[in-house]
Amino acid sequence: QVQLVESGGGLVQAGGSLRLSCAASGLTFTWLAMGWFRRAPGKEREFVGCITSGSGRSYYAESVKGRFTISRDNAKNTLYLQMNSLKPEDTAVYYCAVQRRTEYDYWGQGTQVTVSS
Repeated sequence: QVQLVESGGGLVQAGGSLRLSCAASGLTFTWLAMGWFRRAPGKEREFVGCITSGSGRSYYAESVKGRFTISRDNAKNTLYLQMNSLKPEDTAVYYCAVQRRTEYDYWGQGTQVTVSS
């Protein structure tokens, strides 16, 4: 019954900001982390960032450090990705995912983010 639904994507000018949301449901089991990934046209999917379940510590890819921030609203069971100072190279389909044990087991359908120069 696990479902992850991303929203908030769209077209934004370089230097602008955007906040993505990931509404999760059915997370009745223990999990290690919730993360964001992205896939640009013609490229492999890459890790963007994640936040751990226990400590709430966040990790980020070098390409987005200082610009992106991951947060979680436990009461609303929602994961967020605040993206600032967006660059054209940030253009991609963004996915949220849940790591239950050793891998990210559940994935959303993704939301398109397009940054124009």
